[in-house]
Amino acid sequence: MKTNDPLKNQIFEIIENQMRDNNPKETNITYKRLIELGFSKTESKQFMSQCLAIELLDVLEYKKPFNEDRYINNLKNLPKDPSS
Repeated sequence: MKTNDPLKNQIFEIIENQMRDNNPKETNITYKRLIELGFSKTESKQFMSQCLAIELLDVLEYKKPFNEDRYINNLKNLPKDPSS
């Protein structure tokens, strides 16, 4: 599957903003945990971007509110595939 680099960069930026703002705090916790598991910085953000993409799809495509509980739960379960 071909990567949409502009979209990937925007999602990475959102994750970086969440980590900078420590909101939700689980973004930093998850990032550090993935690094400690031996994943690179990029790989860690790629895992996290999968969780964020699920939420963005629901918001943009299905007009649902951002489900922070599901997002946090999916972050906590990484590197397992996130659930939608």
